[in-house]
Amino acid sequence: MLYSVTGLLLSPLIPAATMILPSVSVRTNALRLLRVDLRKGMNVGEIPEHWEGVYQTKAEAEVSWFEDRPQVSLDLIASTGATPDAAIVDIGAGSSRLVDCLLDEGFRQITVLELSETALAKTRARLPDGIPVTWVVGNVLDWHPSGHFDVWHDRAAFHFLTEPADQQAYLRVMDQALESGGHAIIGTFAPDGPEKCSGLPVARYDAALLSEQLGPGYRLLTSIYHDHRTPWGAVQRFHFGLFRKV
Repeated sequence: MLYSVTGLLLSPLIPAATMILPSVSVRTNALRLLRVDLRKGMNVGEIPEHWEGVYQTKAEAEVSWFEDRPQVSLDLIASTGATPDAAIVDIGAGSSRLVDCLLDEGFRQITVLELSETALAKTRARLPDGIPVTWVVGNVLDWHPSGHFDVWHDRAAFHFLTEPADQQAYLRVMDQALESGGHAIIGTFAPDGPEKCSGLPVARYDAALLSEQLGPGYRLLTSIYHDHRTPWGAVQRFHFGLFRKV
């Protein structure tokens, strides 16, 4: 792992839902599944059917973004000073093991948002009952979280948004969701990283480009370039930016 620092299947969705609806939440041993509309405001990178196909046909370690332990993300979260009672959200989580690691570290307010029901079902299947996690199947562009977060984490979801309107919609949701003084961690392909992921085009960023997107309301604290090695040995250059909301 190389990086450098500079500075249970779920029930069908309800199509009519346009926001998080507590009335259709499912509670099982302190786990909550909240469902939101998946058909509004999506570009090709946000189409649920694409990601359902990926997670239904590929094993966990058969996708290029698989990490047995997401160390860069964990290090950046630790650098925010987050305590176990911090509210953390993982955006576009897929079946990432970040939630497993956060639970191991004692965090008690974790939210996991993902378009693919299958991806979340895989994650839930490997975790025990009674864990303090809120599972959200939905499109971040339309998400209306019921609370605020201290840490917003996104590894390789934002970069699928290639249209300015979608990028701004994402950033509005993030800004509304983050507490003042909260931290945003956004990982994307770097400018010299791949031009596509899972067959879809991506927008690539470095610290300057990402800072321009987030605007003056966010202060860049850390910029990291990370060479991610895929399960089959290819190297993908990522950039991670850690920002504080001012």
